[in-house]
Formats: sequence, structure tokens, C-alpha cells
Amino acid sequence: MATIGVDKLDEIKKYYREGMSVREISNKLKTPFNATFYFFRKYKISRRSPKDNNAIQFAKKPLSFKIKSQLSLEEEKLKIAAIMLYWGEGSKRGHTVDLANSDIAVVEIFLKFLRQICKVDEERLRVYTYCYGNQNLDSILGYWSGITKIPLSQFSKPYIREDYSNKVSRQMKYGMIHIRYNDKKLLSYILEEIEKYRNNL
Repeated sequence: MATIGVDKLDEIKKYYREGMSVREISNKLKTPFNATFYFFRKYKISRRSPKDNNAIQFAKKPLSFKIKSQLSLEEEKLKIAAIMLYWGEGSKRGHTVDLANSDIAVVEIFLKFLRQICKVDEERLRVYTYCYGNQNLDSILGYWSGITKIPLSQFSKPYIREDYSNKVSRQMKYGMIHIRYNDKKLLSYILEEIEKYRNNL
């Protein structure tokens, strides 16, 4: 088996501290993986926990969005409004940005924030619809597709509630939708902004 000289010890430790995996170091040095793995064992280089490895790999994942850094006064107002809306109406858990509402203005403001301030990937936007069994589903889906400018191909299978009263269904003429964007990094950004506002109040 090929071996790696002790002269590489400091270099390998440096790469490992920078977050490279054993395989990435092996590729970097152009040495066999088994030889690199044996080197770690021979010189008792402490290995990262699976949790730490997952955190490093997560941090390396490319962003699917690009936060606009220089905001105009109007954009700053939009950002504050959207963050406050998410604070009140958005999901704080999991890996997905998810804001649910039946109010057109709320939906439009939040989508404008995602598109103009966060510059999200349009193809990753999803809409989940909640409505009642006595409502016209096709009409509701078409309505929200027009409002959100998101194609029906990006709508998830709707939830249709059969246990309802006519009074409630009339109050939610077009049901309710969830605006979703599956990116934990974007969710983390929004939650960090909420925390900043919370601390400054």
C-alpha cells in the first residue's frame, strides 16, 4: 500500500481544520484514499463527529438565492413588512420556508420579498392549496396561479376539507395557500432577521 510521509502532517491537519473530508484531502494530495485514511489513524488525527461533518457539508452547499445587499428605502420597508409577516404567519421549523395565508396582500408582499430581495430560484417556488369540498378546485388553483405568477406545475397536491360549514367556506372564497421554498439556508436567514428585529424592539 502506498504511504504518505510525515512531512505532510501539518498540511493534512491544515486541510482538515478548513473542513475538508478525508476523501477531499486524498484528492487534493493525489494520494490513494486508503493511504490517507491510514495516515489519519497512524498520527492519531482526531476525526470529526457525523454531526460536525453534516454541518460542514451543509455550509458548503451552494445557495439557491442571493440576498440583495444594498436596499432602497422602499425595499427596506418591503423587507421589514415581509419579515414581520413571516414572524406571525410562517413556519419556524424544518427545512422549508412556508408562509400560509388567504389574504392576497400578504401573499403578494411575501412573494415580492422573495423575488426582489432574496432573488430566489423561481423554479423552486411551490404552492400548497387548502380549500373546502364545496368549492371549485380548478377555479381556485387558476386564481392563485394568476395572483402568484407561479405555474400550476409547481402547485403541490391540494388539501380538500370535506368537514366544513358553508359559512366558513364563504369566508375563504379562494381557500388558503402556503407559499413554500425548500431551502434551509433561506429559512435560517429569515429567522435570523426576525431575531434581529426582536432584539431591537
